Amino acid sequence: MDGSNEPVPDGARVWSRLTQKQRDCLDLLLERKTSKQIARALEIAKPTVDQRITAARKTLGAADRNEAALLYARLKAMYDRNTYDPMHLPPTPKLVPSDFENGDPDDAIALNDSASGSAESSGPLPPFRGLWRHDHDLTRRMAIMAAMLVSAVIVILAGLGIAQALTRLISG
Repeated sequence: MDGSNEPVPDGARVWSRLTQKQRDCLDLLLERKTSKQIARALEIAKPTVDQRITAARKTLGAADRNEAALLYARLKAMYDRNTYDPMHLPPTPKLVPSDFENGDPDDAIALNDSASGSAESSGPLPPFRGLWRHDHDLTRRMAIMAAMLVSAVIVILAGLGIAQALTRLISG
């Protein structure tokens, strides 16, 4: 960074050449930690920290630690971004009743929130709709499992009855 006419290295290429261990040291260097403090934080030897920072300085093309920290901070702001952070997803929107004075207009689209389990749904529900939802309470889960068990027993018994009848037909 001495103002010479040398081309500026490609930031993405430089970023990719930094190892994770070098980045760990440079992150702590950004916090103005000494090599000794970095070594304690990362539980490594001080000469190892110095080697990593020196290698990172060479990769970044920096003259000293301060310039390396400055260049690293610029690269980090550009290339170390989370593209997906589930902690910042907006909450799922919920349907709310309209507040038109004379009711809903004729051309309004009727929306139903199947997750709310409201009894205000328009028309009869198709059979087994919502049966496989994951948010049933314990008693409903137990009832669903009991119904599935009874159905399985009936199917097995029917199959055994058919098998017995076929055996009699074949043998007799």
